[in-house]
Amino acid sequence: MTSSPSADTVTTPTATAKALLTATHLNKTVQVGEQTLSIIKDVNVHINAGEFVVIMGKSGSGKSTLLGLLAALDYPDSGTVELAGQMLSSLDEDALAAIRQRDMGFVFQSFHLLPTLTVAENIAFPLDIARQPNPARVDELIEAVGLGHRRDSLPNQLSGGEQQRTAVARALVSHPKIVFADEPTGNLDEQNADQVMQLLLDLRQQVGSALVVVTHDPALADMADRVITMHDGQVES
Repeated sequence: MTSSPSADTVTTPTATAKALLTATHLNKTVQVGEQTLSIIKDVNVHINAGEFVVIMGKSGSGKSTLLGLLAALDYPDSGTVELAGQMLSSLDEDALAAIRQRDMGFVFQSFHLLPTLTVAENIAFPLDIARQPNPARVDELIEAVGLGHRRDSLPNQLSGGEQQRTAVARALVSHPKIVFADEPTGNLDEQNADQVMQLLLDLRQQVGSALVVVTHDPALADMADRVITMHDGQVES
């Protein structure tokens, strides 16, 4: 495992730093039968460059929906999301896909590895899509997540922890500006969860990416630079 930089070399972003991502007056509703439910209600959020932010809240509080809006995986009904000066909420799907590919990394609870690709091929996939192959970077990350002996294995040949370590490496391979993780340790036992989360924190710190994590785990909240608590579709604190 890659060691973390010492505490005296780490700079924690502050609220006064220029925000990398800014969400303003976000609203999102869903239709359930004849009823319209308000899931996100006038939410304002900022994420600073290099910052580790945890989003917490009870089930149904809107935290995963908020993450999807911040990551441009879903459109708000109203409001704006801006990433590094680019207004995401005004772009079409092709332009959003290009930004996700270039500037964002994703780690999901259910891994979402491509089943016909090996560990090395899954990690390399974002670079291949961008037509910017970098075998040295892929090799570096395979070793960093401890999967050198698994580089030619398919996802169904891996344990849950190995699959999620592959997903972490894939999320960081293109040096994204920001990484979004939705319950990244939710399907793992405690030992694998701790290992995967430490890898994610170590690797994103090396890259300099901001990290936004939706979780129920208070231990992760204790590690974060800042915690956003959601309640009934709004930022409670």
